[in-house]
Amino acid sequence: MGLNLVAFCLVWSLMMAAMMLPGVAPFASFYTRTFTENRESRLILFASGYLLVWTAVGVPAFGLAWVADRLVTDHATAATALAISVLVVCGVYQLTPLKDRCLAQCRSPLGFTLRYSTYQGRGRDLRAGALHGGFCLGCCWALMLVLFAFGLMNVLAMVVVAGVVLIEKSHRWGARIARVVGVVAIAMAVVVAVHPAFAPGLYRSPSTMTKGTM
Repeated sequence: MGLNLVAFCLVWSLMMAAMMLPGVAPFASFYTRTFTENRESRLILFASGYLLVWTAVGVPAFGLAWVADRLVTDHATAATALAISVLVVCGVYQLTPLKDRCLAQCRSPLGFTLRYSTYQGRGRDLRAGALHGGFCLGCCWALMLVLFAFGLMNVLAMVVVAGVVLIEKSHRWGARIARVVGVVAIAMAVVVAVHPAFAPGLYRSPSTMTKGTM
């Protein structure tokens, strides 16, 4: 994307805030009902702790984006292999017990609130936000990998992933839907193996490569 690490992490943080807000807003709203004073400042601390987790993820994301950019430019076959791997990893993880456990935490604001509303000290809401962010990361990191296959700045891919995250967290059949998404991701990996252009984020058309060498 032509960005250094700091700029990339800033853009990444804004992306994650926009994508995760619909899914985390009902949770945060439930959590703030336990506040009897300083609601705005405490909500800001909770949101800051949550975003700090996703901002930290920007560092390995930058490394993966750098590798992906080099592969697309110089090693088309390896780039396609990376796209297939990303989709397979996403699909398999969606079917694991760890995904179910993290998703259950994200879908249970009452249990979370009862557990962490007893924290004491000024940093309690920051800590609660970071812990919730950790569970959210455990729930959604594999879905975020898909963005590398379809393009980090691909608006359609961002909307689809954000929609999947919201449905998994809020729909009564969220856990089942997560498994369906896993199967779909694996099927998409097969499609990419046959038609690499299906993963535009890790595909460089022959015409583009020809122009680049002129």
